[in-house]
Amino acid sequence: MYFAALLARTEDGWEASDTELDDVETLSDLTDLAREASVDEDTVLVFIEQEDAWFGVIRVDGEEDPRIYISDASAAARSSYGEILLTDELLGREPEAEDSIAALEELVGLDGTEDGEPDHTTDNQTDHDDNDDGLDADAVPTGPLGDTGILSDLGLPEKELLMLRTDALVEIADALGAAEVLETVR
Repeated sequence: MYFAALLARTEDGWEASDTELDDVETLSDLTDLAREASVDEDTVLVFIEQEDAWFGVIRVDGEEDPRIYISDASAAARSSYGEILLTDELLGREPEAEDSIAALEELVGLDGTEDGEPDHTTDNQTDHDDNDDGLDADAVPTGPLGDTGILSDLGLPEKELLMLRTDALVEIADALGAAEVLETVR
């Protein structure tokens, strides 16, 4: 079960609203949703929580790029909403690098055979990558990922954020002084 909410900072404090993520397919969609909730381009936080598995915080300040923190990247990777947050940049990958390499290999036929020549790989042989360390370049790390200082200036230090596990959004909202307004949409 998922819970998603927006907290928009105003001069009078925080305003909360629950949000439907059904129409959100990309981080850009989520960022646009947050900016629409912004009052005078002030800070908006988007909380996404999958019960007992992971939570994510997306911070949008005006027109700046969104800042993202995910409590458990590998758990989020198994979630459709988590996949939205796990951008190539956050994972330290070149954007679209895999697609470009695959397209180039296909274009120039880098499968080790000449055009029209059959592939002579036997059942005992397998193709090997140049990656000798045994790590999959596409692997998503277990544990926290992203900007651990995302809420530091709002009252929740990095160390405390990293210690949060279950009911994290309640604890975050409490640290921000927004527990009551978040509870109204929960």
